[in-house]
Amino acid sequence: MNRAIIAATMLALGPSVVISEAAYAQSPENDEGFYVGGGVGQFDIEIDGADGIDEALGRLDDDDTAWQAFVGWRINPYIALQAAYVDYGGPEDDFSTSGSSGNYKAEISGFAPSVIGSFPLGPVELSAKLGYYFYDLDITANIDDPTDLDFDSSDSGEDLMYGVGLGVTFLERLHAKLEYEKIDLEDVDDSNAFWLTGQWRF
Repeated sequence: MNRAIIAATMLALGPSVVISEAAYAQSPENDEGFYVGGGVGQFDIEIDGADGIDEALGRLDDDDTAWQAFVGWRINPYIALQAAYVDYGGPEDDFSTSGSSGNYKAEISGFAPSVIGSFPLGPVELSAKLGYYFYDLDITANIDDPTDLDFDSSDSGEDLMYGVGLGVTFLERLHAKLEYEKIDLEDVDDSNAFWLTGQWRF
């Protein structure tokens, strides 16, 4: 999945909203309660010199496919509590410097509790998310030159994450959403994700 696909999906939401008006009816019985869901997306990360790696080898600017699974509880139409397992994949890049070349990779996954605020407008729903990401981050540098030692770092942390979304509800229960998410990872210059998620509201 790439940004072009996500952008095209966002443009397609306009006609979908109109079409779904006839199929959607705001139901008081669906204003609160349990939901489950999942999503797929694209994770982008930029690292410019990790601790323990020469600056010339420490540059990583790449993306990878991400996925998540989550459960949540809608307290009312405007506030929900959610717990997710999020795997941002393993973005990697090749490097080549004078005398050395190889591969640089970062793998990250973890647990993310969050609070989600929503503003329903008929079938359309605007949302904002604020949470914490408890993660394991593995950074490896495989160097082709046998005289240089490979680098392998494993770390755990917890950092703030936040985002915004635009969703549409079909048949009162199925909610599809496009989301942009920012993750303030320590020792990472930039990290963000674009998501297409779906949830079933019981």
